[in-house]
Amino acid sequence: MKYITRITALLVALVTGSLAFAEGYAKQQVVYHVNYSDGKRAIGAMRNAQNHINALGEGNHEIQFVLHGNGIELLRSVANENDAAAARIDSLRSQGVAFKVCNNTLVGRKIDLSELYFATEADVVPSGVAEIGKLQQDGFVYLRP
Repeated sequence: MKYITRITALLVALVTGSLAFAEGYAKQQVVYHVNYSDGKRAIGAMRNAQNHINALGEGNHEIQFVLHGNGIELLRSVANENDAAAARIDSLRSQGVAFKVCNNTLVGRKIDLSELYFATEADVVPSGVAEIGKLQQDGFVYLRP
């Protein structure tokens, strides 16, 4: 009988704990830092962001990707050459995720904004690293997948 009682208590704890876990997230502000050109890694970062959104729930997040240096390739070569990556970007953007691009990188590498998937002047920040610092000062959590 003790064994059954312990198993029952464990099952109740697991069920109760998992429900609390699913409902226990407060609104989160997160900046995803991308400064690498590895397409698989960048797609993985976007998959992380989608999982993040799924866990938090609709309207319970403010997520920004900040791209600088080699990270610009996510919007240049990766998205322009990979329909699945472009679809993932579109999906994240439709859920309120912002993709910010470093002007220093654009100028230094002579990249025209028109070369970047979807990007407009509103997506450009003066400096990627300074933007990450600013977002952290504003309470955003830093993630670099």
